[in-house]
Amino acid sequence: MNDDVWNENVRGETPIERLDRNWSFLLQEMRVIQTGIQLLTGFLLTLPFQSRFTGLSDRDLTIYLVTLTASALATVFLVTPVAMHRVLFRRHAIASVVRWANRLAVAGLVLLGVAVIGVVTLIFDVVVDETAGLVVGVAVAVAAIALWALLPLSIRRHTP
Repeated sequence: MNDDVWNENVRGETPIERLDRNWSFLLQEMRVIQTGIQLLTGFLLTLPFQSRFTGLSDRDLTIYLVTLTASALATVFLVTPVAMHRVLFRRHAIASVVRWANRLAVAGLVLLGVAVIGVVTLIFDVVVDETAGLVVGVAVAVAAIALWALLPLSIRRHTP
């Protein structure tokens, strides 16, 4: 049974009602993510103005720039659905907006993961040492992959 038929039979909703519900879910999810990524990006933008920043090693500077780029791109990806909605408002394009918003949200989550891993690695690298930065960075990467990708995919695989 396809998803539209299931939603109509079980939820009693039309395909348009389903799109509206999906759009609402996406917006709620992005609200949660956007606050965190905006705070992280703001924090990263202030670092070059700190006195210790000039003492960063080339490795730490690279980690910083990759992290800042991932954070900024995550912000762009996660705000794009709102811009799309504004530009396409009253154009009857909700199906396209929901489909693209889903893709952009997934890409934004991947970029957020890169940014979180990078900032934790950088902080441990500067505060403790390179080994601690690597160990904690890998631990956060494993946790993010396990909880943000493998767990949902496992549940998806076992859900009819």
